[in-house]
Amino acid sequence: MIYVFLAEGFEEIEALTPVDCLRRAGKTVQTVGIGGSVIKGAHGITVTADLTEDAVVLDDALEMIVLPGGMPGTRNLQKNETVRSAIRFCEKQGIYIAAICAAPSILGEMGLLNGRQATCYPGFEPELKGCNAKAVPVCQDGRMITGRGPGAAMDFALKLVSTFLGDPAAETLAGKMVYHA
Repeated sequence: MIYVFLAEGFEEIEALTPVDCLRRAGKTVQTVGIGGSVIKGAHGITVTADLTEDAVVLDDALEMIVLPGGMPGTRNLQKNETVRSAIRFCEKQGIYIAAICAAPSILGEMGLLNGRQATCYPGFEPELKGCNAKAVPVCQDGRMITGRGPGAAMDFALKLVSTFLGDPAAETLAGKMVYHA
């Protein structure tokens, strides 16, 4: 199971591109609405989440959580206890945590990026406390995967696919989607 958390003001492309690619690759993905089931993105696109935060189950079936960026979406995720509990659970259990754009700042604020490499939306580097920030589209350091921003959403999503199914599967999917054709 992969959870993609959606909070009011989330960056739509950063949330839905990973959902789309991971589902095309055969992974079980559920979007989680923070504060309700109908969540409005940063650009006015409304999404009905698969489940609400009260239905989140943190157990050994969880393979990854994904935190999209966007404003105020990132701040809304950051202050939510369900999201913070999921992050702490994943860190403790060695489960993948993926965050893109401004969302890696949540991990920095929680002290989870100390001594790691990560990327984020330009200008958020100071919030990646203790991190070696990289200006690259996608960065993986152990079980932490970070993406730079909306323009890196497809590279980020394909990295998530590659993480579970390998580079050949991600490359095949990219080809089928006519990405970098």
